[in-house]
Amino acid sequence: MVGTVSDTTGPTGTNPYCHILFEHPAIPGNTGSAIRLCAGTGASLHLAEPLGFNFDDKHLKRAGLDYHDLADVHVHPSLDSALTTLTGPAGARVIAFTAHADTWHTDIDYEPGDVLLFGTEPTGLTEEALADPRITRQVRIPMLPGRRSMNLSNAAAVAAYEAWRQAGFPGGR
Repeated sequence: MVGTVSDTTGPTGTNPYCHILFEHPAIPGNTGSAIRLCAGTGASLHLAEPLGFNFDDKHLKRAGLDYHDLADVHVHPSLDSALTTLTGPAGARVIAFTAHADTWHTDIDYEPGDVLLFGTEPTGLTEEALADPRITRQVRIPMLPGRRSMNLSNAAAVAAYEAWRQAGFPGGR
């Protein structure tokens, strides 16, 4: 689990339709929920250190239930390392989710292998991350006015299901 992505084949034996990347996740329950999301959809989960928890955390285990072995999870030493690994020779697109974007997440066409990038709770993506030249697009998930943000795992689920829907729900039933 720790280190680089040696191949892009997940536990189901297929290539993930997308990669969900969390920059410095802090709340173990959100990462546990994202593990469960990835196990259920075939997406891969990537975590950029530092993490605000360890993998023995009871909240992480509770939120992920018994899905940990069914999910494709990778831990990277930094956001730069994760982006370098994920955008390597294949040139995967990086789509940053931020409340500051003008384009809605449903207004773009997702492609197989896209990287869906999310920031830490509760501040979102850092300015440094948003300025990274490997980011292809910045999008937002619509919310009512006056709301600062959504829960990290909920935002990842909204985005992942839109990408999976556009791909035709490969492998789903």
